[in-house]
Amino acid sequence: MLFHSTLRKDLARSFWTSWVVLFTIVMTLMLIRTLGLASQGELDPESLSLALGYSALGRMPLILSVALYIAVVSTMTRLYRDSEMPIWLGSGVGLLRFLRPSFRFAWPILLAIAALQLWAWPWHNAELDVLKDRYEARNNVDRVAPGQFRESASGDVVFFMDKTSQSGQAGNGIFIASKTSRGHLVTSAEHAQMVSKADGQFMELINGEQTRRNPIDQTQTITRFERQGTLISDPIVLGSGQALKSTPTLDLFKNFHPGAQGEFAWRIGMFFMASNFVLMALAIANANNRGKRGLQTGMALLSAVIYFNLHTVSSSWVAYQKVSLIPMLFILHGGVMLVCGLWLLKRHRQIEFWPQLKSFYKKSLPWGLNREDPSPDSLQGNLHRSGIHCAGFSGPLFVL
Repeated sequence: MLFHSTLRKDLARSFWTSWVVLFTIVMTLMLIRTLGLASQGELDPESLSLALGYSALGRMPLILSVALYIAVVSTMTRLYRDSEMPIWLGSGVGLLRFLRPSFRFAWPILLAIAALQLWAWPWHNAELDVLKDRYEARNNVDRVAPGQFRESASGDVVFFMDKTSQSGQAGNGIFIASKTSRGHLVTSAEHAQMVSKADGQFMELINGEQTRRNPIDQTQTITRFERQGTLISDPIVLGSGQALKSTPTLDLFKNFHPGAQGEFAWRIGMFFMASNFVLMALAIANANNRGKRGLQTGMALLSAVIYFNLHTVSSSWVAYQKVSLIPMLFILHGGVMLVCGLWLLKRHRQIEFWPQLKSFYKKSLPWGLNREDPSPDSLQGNLHRSGIHCAGFSGPLFVL
């Protein structure tokens, strides 16, 4: 059908344009964030491109959802702006007829969002955790950029190294500040060599001195040494403490812990939100009134932002046991679907609520007062219908 094919082509054009713009913006922001993590020593610079790819994969469901919403809104707005919508409406194509071609275009995108959110999201988080754990498990000397202060994995040690060897296992110009139960230690040495043991990572210092400050009496003790070992970080076990974001969706479904239920609500809710975005865009998009185009666009964007924030907050409420999973899904996503469906039906049948409400308000006034006919005869007739008789009254009525 010409109508279906034309609408799907317009939707595809708008969708891919929106997707490219959103993907570029998100990738730029993720690149800045990833570079910041690498500069802070929390991520291996050599794994920068891999971490960026994982991050882009994790943000893809949200990018696809927003691009789909913008595509439907912009397509419907263009139809109104170019006066194509009156032609379709005049030929018998109502707004409800736009549902079928819109969802026929959107269903592959919705399936991709579901697959990415339910399977790719935990996988990408698990891979990022592996990258971080591997980098944390590496020697701290290898993680240090020469001439910069860095914290250890435990956060109790701050160290500085002027130069490092090519192998990354040794360095010169060492400065270490650590905090222990026995006081604060400040150590400096000419050379250092990394030694990994079962109980942690040690740095063997050569030709240096150590200053210990007693936290009780604030006395200082200075000790010179030729060789001394210093604990840099505790041992790190790869894959320990698997986060909920890295847990497979099937395991979350079987787990009745509130945190697991909240994460599951976030994942499954993204699919429902993307589906409702199509219905919401059809119900909201309207540029028939030329003086309100900016208002219509602002309302469309505001509605999407509010819906997404409600989705995020409701998932947190499930995690904190403020609401159960199933009622939250029905109330939020089912409620949005119901409201948007009713509003779309109202626009399809061209039902005007305000004139009917205004007429009902006039009829509900005391004595059924008719404001459009304020003549004395009308006033007396209204009073007579209300059961108030004014015999012989022919002048205006004043009520104090």
